[in-house]
Amino acid sequence: MVTLITGASSGIGEATAERLAREPGAELILVARREDRLRQIVSRLPCPATWLAADLTGPDAPGRVLAHLEQHHDRLDLLVNNAGAAWRAEFGEGGWANVQRTMELNFDAAVRLTEILLPLLRRSAPSSIVNIASTAGRVARGGSGAYSASKFALIGWTDALHLEEAPNGVHVGSVLPGFIETEGFPAAELKARFATRWLVSSPEKVAEAVLDAGPGGQAERYVPRPYRLVAILRVLLPGLTRRVLGGGSAQVMTTKTGADAADESGR
Repeated sequence: MVTLITGASSGIGEATAERLAREPGAELILVARREDRLRQIVSRLPCPATWLAADLTGPDAPGRVLAHLEQHHDRLDLLVNNAGAAWRAEFGEGGWANVQRTMELNFDAAVRLTEILLPLLRRSAPSSIVNIASTAGRVARGGSGAYSASKFALIGWTDALHLEEAPNGVHVGSVLPGFIETEGFPAAELKARFATRWLVSSPEKVAEAVLDAGPGGQAERYVPRPYRLVAILRVLLPGLTRRVLGGGSAQVMTTKTGADAADESGR
């Protein structure tokens, strides 16, 4: 299975590479900005793998990725759009500029890369695309509006793309992580409280979810799974959800998270 993973130099992307490398016949292409990290990861993977250092917001990035892919492979079985970041700011302070730069990486870069790789995915069918969204793409918190906007957009586009590409043999799924413990987000505060400990999961569990939402054919996967209840609550009781997220009981939920760190995945 030939797989291309963006944002692969740390966190969820790195864990996904390590997990997929154990699949029979795995061949990986890792894409991120940090060349040194990519070299290290590729050197220890138990399968054939190559890497490309690229800023996916650059105008020539999709073309560079396609050229690298075609140099080493004649097919693509799985595309994992994981690259993303967040710059935490309330709209009154960060304004349009913060929304724009967040959308450029979290949404536009995934769309642009998918567009140029879609013909190859169609020729390789059955194949899959997995877009790493977020539970913030279902329920927004104050201070993370730009991030939520980008992930809401990614989820909506994923749903539509699935319907469009299913006849072409390309399955499109999404993974919606919640709080994920990483180097940039140790989650100490959440893990210290019994009531919030369940909220925290690991990059390795997200990597397993990628398999479910890609080759496994699931439409979407929450990590941890109980997070789906929060999304349901948002639809059924939007007023209550706003009160909960706006009250003092949500204070622990508004601390800096991995999703709020601009370099979280070294993308």
